[in-house]
Amino acid sequence: MRSSAASTPILSRLNPFNRLQVILQHLKMSKSTDSTADVLLEKRGGAGIITLNRPKVLNALSFPMIQQIYPQIKTWEQDPEIFLIIMKGTGGKAFCAGGDIIAISDAGKVGDRLTQDFFREEYILNNAVGTCKKPYVALIDGITMGGGVGLSVHGHFRVATERTLFAMPETAIGLFPDVGGGYFLPRLPGKIGCFLALTGFRLKGRDVLKAGIATHFVESEKLPALEKDLIALKSPSTENIADLLNSYHMKSKVDQEKEFVLDEHMEKINSLFSANSMEEIVKKLKQDGSPFAIKQLETINKMSPTSLKITLRQLKEGASMSLQEVLTMEYRLTQACMRGHDFYEGVRSGLYSTRLLDE
Repeated sequence: MRSSAASTPILSRLNPFNRLQVILQHLKMSKSTDSTADVLLEKRGGAGIITLNRPKVLNALSFPMIQQIYPQIKTWEQDPEIFLIIMKGTGGKAFCAGGDIIAISDAGKVGDRLTQDFFREEYILNNAVGTCKKPYVALIDGITMGGGVGLSVHGHFRVATERTLFAMPETAIGLFPDVGGGYFLPRLPGKIGCFLALTGFRLKGRDVLKAGIATHFVESEKLPALEKDLIALKSPSTENIADLLNSYHMKSKVDQEKEFVLDEHMEKINSLFSANSMEEIVKKLKQDGSPFAIKQLETINKMSPTSLKITLRQLKEGASMSLQEVLTMEYRLTQACMRGHDFYEGVRSGLYSTRLLDE
């Protein structure tokens, strides 16, 4: 396996402490199947399998993990023996609950470069997922938020289960729905993307599929069999993989008859969240006065006002941008947020972790 710690140019730009972290992580993961490593990298059949392996912290994405995953995806893209890439998480509770925001917050307080390096390298990874030359299958079983969304939503296939919990809760901590949120959210049906971005609303199970975030739905207990069948495919094409996923999807009966959780509110969402400013959205919600509108107003009032304004503009601009252009814009926005105070206060007050763990 290629030595990412030695070959990644950014290593030389890190301070000694973070450089040591990356090197130690690399040494720790030199055996790709080491069960104690934070990321497991393995080749099985014609598949390259990436397993996020930090179940105690809901597989939160750390900087050393990013440093491992990106070069491996690029290596497998060029490997003639690899026909598809599978991304998954361990522990049964989360695919990936987000980036390691505590480390970022701590770094920002002391002026450490991690606030720049983390977001830059994470977004380069997100773009690699979105432009991957090999079919990319993300098994988003469990909590999938923030950084976890960036590792999945831009790929060819996203398989949700009844345990999937999707949200972009960044406006609660002085950030915005990054990792390419400015690209995929405005491309969801109607104003669902704007609604999800501003409120951090959680979608569960089959609703993640119905919102257009997942491409398939499979019961969690069937994932091992699905993975085995994916690996067993001989020289699989995107079409063959899609056919296999479709066959599992069609057999899934959990919540099959259940209506989309936002169905009854879609008319209001499309109307109330179509405004061009946060002031106008708030005004519309107040004027509407329905229980749904009041609930959204209460939620929005708990969010960072600056984050809400940034997010609305981000989605408006991102609607006509490429993924790479969006990620470039979002990197610049993160650096502005790092110079503010809302992010550090949001992390300190525990809003983010509370929202993740109160399920």
